[in-house]
This record gives sequence, C-alpha cells and structure tokens, in this order.
Amino acid sequence: MKWFKTSVNIRTEGPGLYPITQDISSLIRDWGLQEGMLHLFIQHTSASLVINESYDPSARVDMEEFMRRLAPENQGWYRHVMEGADDSPSHLKSMITPVNLSIPVDGGKLSLGTWQGIYLFEHRRHRQNRTVLVRGLDVKE
Repeated sequence: MKWFKTSVNIRTEGPGLYPITQDISSLIRDWGLQEGMLHLFIQHTSASLVINESYDPSARVDMEEFMRRLAPENQGWYRHVMEGADDSPSHLKSMITPVNLSIPVDGGKLSLGTWQGIYLFEHRRHRQNRTVLVRGLDVKE
C-alpha cells in the first residue's frame, strides 16, 4: 500500500459551487494512484464539499438557489452575525452539507457516476482562500 497526501488551495469569489473534479483527477494521475480510496476534507466552517450533477449547468444554478432559500440572510432570529449577514447562514449551510468526501479510485480514475462532479460549495459572500486536504491510499502497491 502507498499513502499520498497534499492540500489544494481554492480561491472563491463569493457563494456558489466551484468545480474541482479536474484538479482532483490531476492529482490522482500525478500520484499514479491506481486502485484505492481518495479522501477530501475541507478545513472551514463556512464552506463544504459536495458531489452532484456536473453535466447541465442549470442544475448548479438550482442547487445554489436551493441553499440561498434554505438558509437566507438577515433573519431576525440569527444571533451569530459578527462577520456580517452571511455569518450564521454560512455555518448553517455547512452544517447540512458534508465537509469530507471519500471516493473510490479504480483503474487510475475517480469512480464517479456519469454525471457526477466534485464541488467546493462556498457559503460566504466575500472572497475566500479555501484549503482542501487530499489523501489517497493505493492498495495496489
């Protein structure tokens, strides 16, 4: 077995889904990881990682709109607004979406479904520098 590890830094420009499938696939190719598991973990409380539809761009728009409606800004009951109106909603969104993903790797490729893609889901309004820890285990070594 062989263990790989690195981190990927992603600059976001506001709320939304940022596709990272190609970045992660490139790492797997560079490592030569053939058969095993890939684990992703985001070190933030106001962003998350999701796997979802990656073919039709309108699906991404719908997912982003769903999250805006699910946890809207400027609710009178929010207490945690120290960093702005998006503070509490950002944490609520990351509480219901994953901060880590595990994806099998087969034949040197992510075993994603035909229409699946990996996204960093940014929940904050302002630019952010996000770090995703990436770990890979190749059991073929």
